[in-house]
Amino acid sequence: MSRTIKVLLAEDQSMVREALAALLGLEPDIEVVVQVARGDEVVAAARAHDVDVALLDIEMPGMTGIEAAAELHKEFPALKLIVLTTFGRPGYLRSAMEAGAAAFLVKDAPAARLAQAVRKVLDGERVIDPTLAAAALAEGANPLTDREREILRAAADGSTNAELATALHLSQGTVRNYLSTAIQKLAVRNRAEAVRIAREKGWL
Repeated sequence: MSRTIKVLLAEDQSMVREALAALLGLEPDIEVVVQVARGDEVVAAARAHDVDVALLDIEMPGMTGIEAAAELHKEFPALKLIVLTTFGRPGYLRSAMEAGAAAFLVKDAPAARLAQAVRKVLDGERVIDPTLAAAALAEGANPLTDREREILRAAADGSTNAELATALHLSQGTVRNYLSTAIQKLAVRNRAEAVRIAREKGWL
C-alpha cells in the first residue's frame, strides 16, 4: 500500500480553503494535515507538521503565496510547492517558478487535476496550466528591476514622491528617476497606469 501524501494548504478565504481540503480529502492517498489562512503562517506550519506538498494561494495577508514559496524552498528544499491563483497573470507564473514552485494552477481547475498535480510533483514532474504557460511565453520577462517594483508597490496608495522617499530612505530625485524609468518601460503616461499594468501582468 502506498503512503499517504501529507499536504499543507494555505488559502485566506475560508470557504475556498475548506472546499479544497474536502475535495482533496476524498482522495485515498492524500491528506490535508494543516491549514493556514495567512502567508506569514506558512513556514511555521511547515516546521510544526511533516508535510510532503504545500498548496499556496497567491493573494494572502501577511505574505503572498509566492513569497511564502520562496521562504519554504529555502528552508525545506525537498518540499514540493504548488501555487494556486484566481488570477491567470503570466508574471505570477514566472515569479512562482523562480520561487521554487513545481506546479502552478488556476483555482477553477477540476479537483481531479489538482490531486493529479499533487502526485506528479512528488514524482519530480512540473505541472503548469497550459494557457498560463503560453501567455507567459508571449508576455516575456518582467522588465522592472527589484527597486522599481518596490517603489511602484509603495506608490500604489497614492503617496507623494516626498512620502515615498521618506518611507524608502531614498532621495526624492532617486524616487522620481525610478518611477520615470518604470513608466517608460511600461509605455504608460503616469505612475497610476504603471501600477495598474504591472499588477495586471503579475509583475508586482
